[in-house]
Amino acid sequence: MEKIKAVIAGLGRIASLLEEDCLREKPCTHAGAITANPDCVLCGGFDIDEERRRLFAEKWQVPVYENCGEMLRLHRPQILTVATHPDSHYRYCRLGAENNVPVIICEKPLADNIRCARKIRRLENNGTVIITNHERRYSNDYLRAKTILDEEKLGALLEIRAVLYMGKNRRLLDQLWHDGTHLADAVMFLADGRLKHRRRFGSRLGSRNGTAWLEGELVKDKPKPPVPTLLEIGAGRDHLVFEIEFSCEKGRLRIGNGIFEVWESSPSPYAEKFRSLKKTDEKFCGHTDYFANMLKDAVCCVKDPKRKPVSKAQDGLKVIEYLNSIKRWR
Repeated sequence: MEKIKAVIAGLGRIASLLEEDCLREKPCTHAGAITANPDCVLCGGFDIDEERRRLFAEKWQVPVYENCGEMLRLHRPQILTVATHPDSHYRYCRLGAENNVPVIICEKPLADNIRCARKIRRLENNGTVIITNHERRYSNDYLRAKTILDEEKLGALLEIRAVLYMGKNRRLLDQLWHDGTHLADAVMFLADGRLKHRRRFGSRLGSRNGTAWLEGELVKDKPKPPVPTLLEIGAGRDHLVFEIEFSCEKGRLRIGNGIFEVWESSPSPYAEKFRSLKKTDEKFCGHTDYFANMLKDAVCCVKDPKRKPVSKAQDGLKVIEYLNSIKRWR
């Protein structure tokens, strides 16, 4: 059977360069995922930067282009990955749709503003499948966590707290807009609802120090009540934290970078007639397969045009709508 042809627009870190990180689970880039998938063949890459093109060609032994349209016309791919800067996502997604590429994988955030995010979403109306690369929707540890929450193994979900520290001197706004897209989407995916912002307190989001708290709620389908949420975005730390805690009626679930913990309510060893949380033996080991599973989803969408991807353009748009609703950004 003929292999599915895939090309990449934007040849930076997430497209290729991170594959050199010896500590990351592989594949950890779009090029790595394509070359590791037996159904796909990497046909080429596009970037306006000459050095990026040179490095990509040397690493993957494929032709590179300084004109994306030329690449699409020559190779007629079934999958286009858009890994350029967010302000150009719509331009290249539209170019892919105009060249009849059936499946487009778009890096997060879906766009740098809500207007372009909505325009990318509308490209699906003409039959193009858009996958937003919110990678935790494809990660095996997050999928296990979702099963625990969906089946209410810890009872009803009562509260959600999420924490993001992604740079000692990085503006809180930049952390929120880039890495926070993953955080917001993971909360909405795992808890099966839509985030709504209510108020901010603490540091202004334009600050490069301090901590900001975003208070709101996750709205679920009626008749289920909304779930209170608190997102913490912090600077000044010399370490990275990406973590979500789900507080439930009969326990607690914590998941994040290097974290998978399940705590259950049990009789307290410290006081009679009280109950405490006890950490269970449940843990996650092995590969998360987040990039590999994402590409498998894209391949399935090529083979079945009626298939809805796990991470749709609409999911990417929901995140942008949430970020856009947060007033007084700076």
